[in-house]
Amino acid sequence: MGTFRSRISPQAMAGHRLRRHHLLQEAAADAVTIGRDICGVQAQVMSAAYLQLWARNHAMTRGEVEKALWHSRTLMKTSLMRQTLHLIPADEFQLYISALKPCRVAQALRVMERCGIHREEGESLTPLILDALAAGPLGRAGIAAALRPRVSKRVIRFMELSWSHVRVPIAEGLICYGGQGHEISFVRTDQWLEKRLHQQLVAKPITTVDAQCDLMRKYLHSYGPASVRDFAHWAGLPMQQVKLLPPLLAPELEEIPVGKKTAFMLREDVAALEKSSTKEASIRLLPLFDPFLLAHREKDHLLGAEHYKRVYRNQGWISPVILIDGGIAGVWSHKIQKTRLAVRIEPFGKLTKALRTGIEREASALALFFASELDLQFD
Repeated sequence: MGTFRSRISPQAMAGHRLRRHHLLQEAAADAVTIGRDICGVQAQVMSAAYLQLWARNHAMTRGEVEKALWHSRTLMKTSLMRQTLHLIPADEFQLYISALKPCRVAQALRVMERCGIHREEGESLTPLILDALAAGPLGRAGIAAALRPRVSKRVIRFMELSWSHVRVPIAEGLICYGGQGHEISFVRTDQWLEKRLHQQLVAKPITTVDAQCDLMRKYLHSYGPASVRDFAHWAGLPMQQVKLLPPLLAPELEEIPVGKKTAFMLREDVAALEKSSTKEASIRLLPLFDPFLLAHREKDHLLGAEHYKRVYRNQGWISPVILIDGGIAGVWSHKIQKTRLAVRIEPFGKLTKALRTGIEREASALALFFASELDLQFD
């Protein structure tokens, strides 16, 4: 593991991350490529997931994303990092599941144990759920109805209060989210994945440690420089597991001084970081829960403490933000009113004419995405 002696400027680090996140005015990428490069699109709120992709490719349409998800199935929707929903490339499904499975299965079983369902009984629900899904996708109510005659009264009560009974097979990679419509539905991955990918999942398993090493490589490629604590925070993995990874990756890592701390980068990315620069201001309207805002435990590289609660709100909500050159310059909101899109801009400070023009251009592109006329308001 090498130590990088020079100090990298915050501007260079911001430019490097912006480029990796497709947030500069460069060649447009498709939904699968973006999902691969940013380590998953956060999809806890599906409307925000569409806008995360749009923010990185203004030519992206909702129809293109839906085609990749529900028709070609080159994207998959499932619960991953931090027990939250993500869209990821289908060919990376095995990697994410293998890296996160032990931790997430244990978390799901602990939730059931706190509700009086012992581990053996919790684990016994998985084959019942797979059997219920044998004929095709079902929603939560359909799964519960199929299980009700075959489980104890305490499991029935648990299912009425929570949907955690499906979290174990989700964490094990046995089921995922499937199908369009208003009701959330689940499907067996052996029916959903391309045959080649499912055979690989079964026949060529990846060890947890190898998968976690691969996931850390991906994370550092997208978000580095970053610390071990940052990676644990982003992945939702315990520190006692994550701190074992840097020694295994030592030949590939470079230590980078970031403020008073030391962070890691992939050695192969250092040259790109040193040369990182942006020719013009990068102005983006990032939506709710954008991955760019989630990757590091501390957020001082994004905004000052005085504005922190305007962005990182109660109960895990993350506001839509105005991102200028990799820093948060304000928040924004939108509302669709018949054929008009009302966009409200709330900057944290005074904006130059050039920055206002850039924000107006972004808002106009957003109106095109919604096929609406724009009503733009600056506060």
